[in-house]
This record gives sequence, C-alpha cells and structure tokens, in this order.
Amino acid sequence: MRAPDLPLLPDPAAPGLTRAVTGTDQTGATVEVSVVEERPLTIYLNRQEVVTAMTIGDYPEYLALGFLRNQGMLLADDEVTGVDYDDEIETVVVRTVRQTSYEEKMRRKTRTSGCAVGTVFGDMMEGLEGLTLPAAELRTSWLYALARQINTTPSLYLQAGAIHGTVLCQGDKPLVYMEDVGRHNAVDKIAGFMFRHGITPEDKILYTTGRLTSEMVIKCALMGIPVLASRSGFTAWGVEIARQVGLTCIGRMRGKRFTCLSGEERLVRDIDPESIPDEPRKSARKAAE
Repeated sequence: MRAPDLPLLPDPAAPGLTRAVTGTDQTGATVEVSVVEERPLTIYLNRQEVVTAMTIGDYPEYLALGFLRNQGMLLADDEVTGVDYDDEIETVVVRTVRQTSYEEKMRRKTRTSGCAVGTVFGDMMEGLEGLTLPAAELRTSWLYALARQINTTPSLYLQAGAIHGTVLCQGDKPLVYMEDVGRHNAVDKIAGFMFRHGITPEDKILYTTGRLTSEMVIKCALMGIPVLASRSGFTAWGVEIARQVGLTCIGRMRGKRFTCLSGEERLVRDIDPESIPDEPRKSARKAAE
C-alpha cells in the first residue's frame, strides 16, 4: 500500500459516508439532513476472526491494522504479507508471516467507555510496565494553530455531526485526519497508518475530539506518541496513567483556553492567548453538534 501524500484530510463528499434523510424540525417544517452511515466490519488476523466493529467504512485496511496493533495482536516487528478487504462481505483479513493464535487473550474482554461500546482484549495495562515516553517539547502556539486548522477543516463532523475525529500532528501541522462513529476507531486508523507506512511517533501529537479516558491514554502511550490533546475532558484514571508514563495531556481545548493535567514541565508558553483572533465558524460547529 503506497503512502498517500500528506496532509491526509477527510473528504466529506466521498460516496457512501452519509445519507440524506427527510424529517421535520421544531416548527413541523420538512427538512432534509445529512446523516452518517455506519456499517459492520469484521476483522480477521490470519485465520482467526477477532472482532466486528461498527464503522463508517472508509480506510478499512488502516482500521484493521491499527486495531490489531493497539490490541497487542500485531507486533511491531511482524511482517504483514497482505491486507485483503472484501466490501461485499464487509471483511478485512490481515495476514502475517508469524503464525498467530489469540484464543486465550480473546476470552478476557473489557467493556470500555468507547462509543458503540468499545472492547479491549486481555489486560488493559499490558505493555505499560516500565514504559516512559520521550520528553517532547510542546509549544502553546502549536496547540492554538492546530485547534484553528482542525476546527475549520471540511469534515463529516461539520457536515453531519455524530462522529469523532482524530488527527496525527507534528509541530503546528496536521498530518493525518481520520474520522469515525467511535473515537477508538479513529485512533486505530491513525495507528494503522503509522504502522503501515513506518511513521515514527516520538515527535508527534495526537489530537482527538473524544474524552481523555484511561483507554485513550493507554492507546496513545502504546503508540509511542508523547502528547495527547482534546477539546473534551479527562477521567482521573486517564490522568494518573498519563503521569505514570510521562504523557503530556491537554484537555478542554476551547477557543483560547486549555487545561494541562500532565506534562506541564514540557509546555513552552510562547504566545499570549489574547493576541490570537477569535476562532472562526463557531456557528458551523454548533450546528453539527
């Protein structure tokens, strides 16, 4: 799979992602709105069926690779011999040189707080023992620039709402923007992209529209990304794990405000928030919410 040109941005006009549905508004008037499609995707690792996820259907190969990678079923040094997607039966099969069997791991499941009821196989904390992320510098000017760019990029969220976005960034530049009905799917697509194309994590920022819960922090940490940012809030366990592994955790990014609950010592406040123009297109985002 050839790496696409960066930045890789969402295409809300891509066929099959939304459907026009007719209804009525608060006055009884007829309205037609664009709603997000969701469909099942069954993921196999070699001969073993692993999970069926509800997804919008774009980038199934990245979603499968990222899901397996974040579950610890696909190892960093695994040689992938094929990623085969069949849109008729909505199935993707990841094939590796290494023979795999995860029956025991799949018996141990944790229902997470993810949208559409996320599932983690095995021990959620597996792989965090002794993990310390690189102490990457984070400039506040980058955060403001990223929020402005991401919030005004044409997306399914702005068009139809009911969706989460995750963006892989470097400095003040978005590199890869993925969306899905569940925030974990969007993160997994990023992980799959990075694995497939050998993208290194140590100087990257992961931006998500979702809550900074324990499983989101764990995924980011296991991906090796040292900064996690969101316009949403935190959970206490998420903050505790972020502090344990040295993850810089930024939440409640709204307008000119944000809150840092982990990694404050790595923040470089290089811009006065009052010098930043008011954020544009607030009405468009509110309409999508």
